[in-house]
This record gives sequence, structure tokens and C-alpha cells, in this order.
Amino acid sequence: MAAKEKYQPPAEILETSNAFLADHPDLKWIEGFAFDINGVPRGKWLPADSAKKLLKGGLQMPRSAVSLDIWGRDVENSPLVFASGDSDGVCQPVSPICLAPWHREQTAQLHMQLHEADGSVLYADPRAQLQKVVERLACLGLKAVCATEVEFYLLREDTDELGRPRPVSDNDSDLVPSTDVYDLAELDAQRHFFADVRAACEEQGIPADSILSECAPGQFEINLLHSDDPVKVADQTLLFKRLLKGVARSHGLRVSTMAKPFGEQAGNGMHVHMSLVDKDGNNVFNDGTDEGSELLQQAVAGMMATANDAMAIFAPHANSYRRFQESSHAPLNLCWGYDNRTVTFRIPASEPAARRIEHRIAGADVNAYLVLAAILAGVCHGLENKLQPGAPVEGDAYQVESEQLINTWSGALKRFEKSALWREYLDPEFVDLFVLLKRQEQAEISARVTDVEYQSYLHRA
Repeated sequence: MAAKEKYQPPAEILETSNAFLADHPDLKWIEGFAFDINGVPRGKWLPADSAKKLLKGGLQMPRSAVSLDIWGRDVENSPLVFASGDSDGVCQPVSPICLAPWHREQTAQLHMQLHEADGSVLYADPRAQLQKVVERLACLGLKAVCATEVEFYLLREDTDELGRPRPVSDNDSDLVPSTDVYDLAELDAQRHFFADVRAACEEQGIPADSILSECAPGQFEINLLHSDDPVKVADQTLLFKRLLKGVARSHGLRVSTMAKPFGEQAGNGMHVHMSLVDKDGNNVFNDGTDEGSELLQQAVAGMMATANDAMAIFAPHANSYRRFQESSHAPLNLCWGYDNRTVTFRIPASEPAARRIEHRIAGADVNAYLVLAAILAGVCHGLENKLQPGAPVEGDAYQVESEQLINTWSGALKRFEKSALWREYLDPEFVDLFVLLKRQEQAEISARVTDVEYQSYLHRA
């Protein structure tokens, strides 16, 4: 108890939160939550007068709360559950209190990180794993500048006659299949939704930038601006996904960042743009040429060398692997190139000062903490070992013969579990916990017989 009483939030969080509370005397509720390994927010609603208590680390949750499976169940044989008495940790705020404007009653949120009861880092909180990799990169005298692009489907609340989701779109895809990529009419049709998304982002300090209609009816992408604080970027990405779903509910709609909600349509990706700066803020990928520096090539090589070890993070669910199809703009093999959207690691066309790498593997169904941790661990691996990536690909990378990305959930989990890399860059206890959690989810889904199997085999086989 003494350790909790001694905790004080950073001055910036405390000052901004107190100013917010003074400006919102009619506040009814406050949500305190942390994101679990699957990126699902776990927490509590409390009366607004609990805000001061929450700011001082007064919210307790079981340490296992950040390691529940996708259905919110304890992980069997987890060291955080029965083996340790399912003891509590303490939640510490990581950003100021802000409004969650999609709620009917005035409601605020407080984003938190779950720690051990004594205030020390809890390895099970995925945010701690990204912090660990960022510290390792700092030992090289470097900071990562990152930005994310989040794709999602905007869906009607109701489903079709077979119970399948229905995208919101002006197009009748049953008559003429269309994508309407970059179609301004698609954005205009949902202008009220996007206006509320923009307003909610401003309330929460989330740097939403461009909005575009993507490669399928009802599919959109919103880009978040870059920052040289990867932990903050991951915070904002997960908060943004939550915000999207909250605003959609207030409009009688739904948002899905599931990797492949429609078998015949484009999947949802989360591309990550990344560069490195030195202590003076100089982009070390920039050597004044269009090709970029030796460090850029080492970073690409490290990402390539570690990508298959990390597929369980980049594609964390059974559905994730449906996204990887030829000519789908989702990558299939380990390759890189300049201004080429068929490669896995793309160097976008830009001014030399903005030289960066676009990482194109992850789906939008991921935990942003773990994705950025895996990407930056790959970068560290490339720099520390001075790896070289081979020649860049020109033209259609789907036709290039190179090492393939692991394309099965079971194969990805086996590779992740056996990888010495993650026991070096992440906490070994976290690696074990992640595998336990994912194997539990895999067993549940593998035990289910699908409607396609019944239709195909019940009376024919």
C-alpha cells in the first residue's frame, strides 16, 4: 500500500488532467483502462469524482487482466493466474484525462499501464515490451520516428440474411463489383461520421492526418502523423482504433479492423513508416542520395532477417493469414525496393531528408506495441550485425523467387516460440506467456466446425 501512496503521475499528466477536470464540472464517468496483449482495452468505469484517485495509481486490476485471450478468458497454466493467486497490479496513467465524446453522458478516459503492486514494470503489459526495445535502440544513440496507417471497414449495424457484415457504401457491389479507391464521393457519403472522428481525435490529441477511401466498398484509411516517440505512436494508434469504434457506435454503425472480414475483398493492413534520427535530430537514413544511407540498408536487412520470427505478432489471429494473397497489395515474400507497393519493405519516393522505410506486413488487427517492438528489434538486429539486404526488387515482387513469409498461424507460433531473437529483445517470460495465450486461442478455433465444412462434407463425403 505504501508504494501505491508514493506514486505521483508525471507533472504534465497531472497538470493537464487537473485543468481538464476544472473545465468539465458536469463529468459523469471516467474510464480507466490498459491495453492487453491482443490490443483490447481492459479496465473499469468509475464515477467522475474518482479521477484524483486514478491519477495517483489508485486503480487496481489483476495482473492477468492484460494477458486474457481474445474472448476475455484467463490463459490456462499462466503464471499470472492461479500459480500466483491471481494477484493485483496497479494501473499508472500514461496520458492525461481526456473526453470520450462519443458517449451519451459526459465521460472521460484515462489511458494507463499495468504495473506490479510495488510500481515496478509488469512484463505482461505489452507496452513494457516496446519500452524495452526503444531503450535498446537508445543505446545505439538513435531514436525511431514512426507513423502508422490504419485501414478499416465501416459497417452497417445489421447483417445480411446469412449473418454476414454489410459495408457502408453508396455502391451496389452486387451489380458491379467496384473498389472506388480514392473516391471522394465515398468520403462525402460518410462526412458526418468522419467529422465526429476528427473532432474526437482533437479532443484526445490524436494526430489524425489524411483520410481516403480504400480498395473495397466501405473500406477507408486514416493516417496518423509521425513522432520520434514510438511508445506514444503505439498509444495513439490503439486509442485511435478504440475511438473509431466508439464514434461508429454513436452513429448506429460499426467499425472493423479485422484483417480479412470479406474473403473476396481487400484486407485491412496497418503499414508502419519508420526512420531513425541521431541525438541531433538528423535522419541517419539520409545520405543526400535517392538510395539512402548504409544504415537504411542495414535496417531493411534486419527487418528481413527477423520478419518470419515475428509473423505471430504481425499476423496474430487465425483470420490474419487470409489477408496474404497474390496481387492483393499484402506482401508474400521477403524483399524490398524503391517506390514499389508490391514489396514487403518499401522505400517511398520522398525528399532525401524524409527518407524512410514503409513496413507493409502487419494487419490492422494487431497490437501496435508489439508490432513496433518487433520492427524496431529487427532494426537493432540489422544495425548491430551490419546486415545487408541484397538487391532491391524492381517490378512485380509477387513474381520474385525469394524466401516466403510464413503463411499459417501454427507455423508462425512455432517459429516465434523457438526464436532466440525474442528471448534477447523481449522479456523471455513475455514470450512464454504470448505463446500460451495464442495456443489457447488456436485450440479453441481449431475445435470449431465451420458452416462451409457442413455444407461441403456432411452429406457428400
